[in-house]
Amino acid sequence: MRLPSMSQPFLLAPIAECPPGPPGAQVRLAVLGARGVGKSAMIVRFLTKRFIGDYEPNTGNLYSRLVHLDGDHVAVQIQDTPGCIQAQEDCVQVLDSLSRCVKWAEGFLLVYSITDYSSYQSVQPLYQHIRKVHPDARTPIIIVGNKADLLHARQVQAKEGLQLADELGSLFLEISTSEDSQGVCDVFQYLCKEVSKLQHAGSTDRRRSSIIPRPKSPNMQDLKRRFKQALSSKVK
Repeated sequence: MRLPSMSQPFLLAPIAECPPGPPGAQVRLAVLGARGVGKSAMIVRFLTKRFIGDYEPNTGNLYSRLVHLDGDHVAVQIQDTPGCIQAQEDCVQVLDSLSRCVKWAEGFLLVYSITDYSSYQSVQPLYQHIRKVHPDARTPIIIVGNKADLLHARQVQAKEGLQLADELGSLFLEISTSEDSQGVCDVFQYLCKEVSKLQHAGSTDRRRSSIIPRPKSPNMQDLKRRFKQALSSKVK
């Protein structure tokens, strides 16, 4: 499957270094998808609760905010990515351009518009590229069908999104960024929680691997028994 190519040079804004902090206090997310599916609107809706319908095509903005999550304040960095247009070009160049962003991020939203079937088709190659970079199946990826309020213009049925998510082993949700602020927040907060769980599991594994098991002390009674057995066998 071919991924729609970029309409202009693909440039991601420099990704800022994460400020120091305790494990699990920082979450790095990336939002990927075709052009015009509402990626920027989703991010701004989550961070500010406001909906802005029109955006100038961006070259990859990085948003950093302190988000209240389960009673804690978590530093969330969200990398927006430029959109794509339909074109008959190989997807390798686009995916290569995304690689740095994909390596950096810990959780992913793959967004398509229910009013644009070609944007739906771009989800699978994006997903496969993420899994190539992050082979750990625990890396959270959520497939989002946006613009669910535009039912009159629907080109992608909900069952198609669900079927794709089932095939890829991902979670699927349909939302309306313009009409459902809570739905957008739920998507991002769920992704943040999944990344936090993975971070916690990783830190636990590292602590376990750093502990060198103490060798067992020899059992003197067992040694004496074995020694007597050896002597008796020689006497025989």
